[in-house]
Amino acid sequence: MTVASIPSPSSGVVDLGPLHLHAYGIMLLLAIAACIWLTGVRWVRWGGDWDLVLRVAVWGVAAGIVGARAYHDLTSWNEVPKHWWGPFAVWEGGLGVWGGILLGVLVGAWVVRRSGASVRLMMDAVAPGLLLAQGIGRIGNYWNQELFGKPTSLPWGLEIDPQHRPLGYLDDRTFHPTFLYELVYDLVGVAVLLYVGRRFRIRPPALFALYVSIYTFGRFFEELLRIDPTHHFLGLRLNAWVSIVVFVCSTAFFVWWQFIRRGGDEPGRERTRQVPKGPAMAIPRGRVRS
Repeated sequence: MTVASIPSPSSGVVDLGPLHLHAYGIMLLLAIAACIWLTGVRWVRWGGDWDLVLRVAVWGVAAGIVGARAYHDLTSWNEVPKHWWGPFAVWEGGLGVWGGILLGVLVGAWVVRRSGASVRLMMDAVAPGLLLAQGIGRIGNYWNQELFGKPTSLPWGLEIDPQHRPLGYLDDRTFHPTFLYELVYDLVGVAVLLYVGRRFRIRPPALFALYVSIYTFGRFFEELLRIDPTHHFLGLRLNAWVSIVVFVCSTAFFVWWQFIRRGGDEPGRERTRQVPKGPAMAIPRGRVRS
């Protein structure tokens, strides 16, 4: 018997007079703003300027949303609303983080490269901000009563309305709040990345690789809890396999790039270029010019 629980909102829409705002979209905007803020603070501290951060944000965010929705549509087509606008309905939830990060980073890197700044350094600057944004964005799942975990009687079990429960779980009332687990885990990960970046000599983009490893490690265990409909392969959810593959690749790259690779720049050194029409890029603590 559950003696305590976390209530879910009765609606995912916030009414402000004639305006009907989707809480999921509001959380996405807050997540994006948090990422831009943290990235900008780090980039400016390293000698860059806000203009480049904002340009990267405009193009990277747009590409990220397209990539995230495309990944969701391709891997969870059974959850796409059966309307002509279904594939584009991000306000209904359904954004695949893998597609969003991939396309967003690629387009953002293109913008940075055209500016003449260091793509590698920008990747390290944005890494903690991306993880912060992912944690905040998960609160949108709470508003939509989606992507929760298995039934639980723990005091922090999440109450889910009957219409949002998957088949086979209609008689269960409280479930693991995976949105909360990921939020806490991501915030801890942000603190770890900020500490590692300040305390150790990191060769860019090793911090970005570490961010990917941290996220995929936690995401794998989250996938073991989730019960939302998805495709399986060899007994595991598709996203669990993606987490395994990406974790192995990013961790191997981090170890090789940071500790094994020889030739060119020494570990902890990054060859940077000047930002056009601005000051030369300062190297953060632990990074020296080559």
